[in-house]
Amino acid sequence: MNSIIKKLLTRHIHHNFNSLRALATDASVVAKSSSNTSILREEPDKLYSKLELELRGIDPAVLKSYSWFATTAANHLNIEVGKWQVEAWSERKANKERLTLLKCVHIYKKHRVQYEIRTYFRYIHFHKLTGSTLDTFLEYIERNLPEGVALLATKTEIQEIPEHLRQPPTSV
Repeated sequence: MNSIIKKLLTRHIHHNFNSLRALATDASVVAKSSSNTSILREEPDKLYSKLELELRGIDPAVLKSYSWFATTAANHLNIEVGKWQVEAWSERKANKERLTLLKCVHIYKKHRVQYEIRTYFRYIHFHKLTGSTLDTFLEYIERNLPEGVALLATKTEIQEIPEHLRQPPTSV
């Protein structure tokens, strides 16, 4: 049994290490040169100006508790939370979806029952993040997402101005 597993593992090993990514928190890449020595190249870490989290759920107490958890985790990672000293906010009213059905499928059209689903929203903003911090933070809060809560994360990346947009046109 062990010999079969060893054969399968040795058959599918990829021996080209040109694009092997090192297991570290920084974004370093191991590249193999022609003289069989490995060289470490540093890739610049991406910068993000803003991370917006939108939480949706049916229980406002759960949303409030989870937003407190996310802001506490961000404070431990030294992530700037909120704008204008507001950590998280929510809309005053819930989004209500009503569904009206007949009580009896066959007859009695005047006897109806009405169902209502309320969806509550909560928003949190985080500012000035690096790519590795953002990935770690998002993975941590996604793994601890409670049941009945949906998370929508929107990232705003900071990029360099392209070369063709830096210089104004000389002739118009």
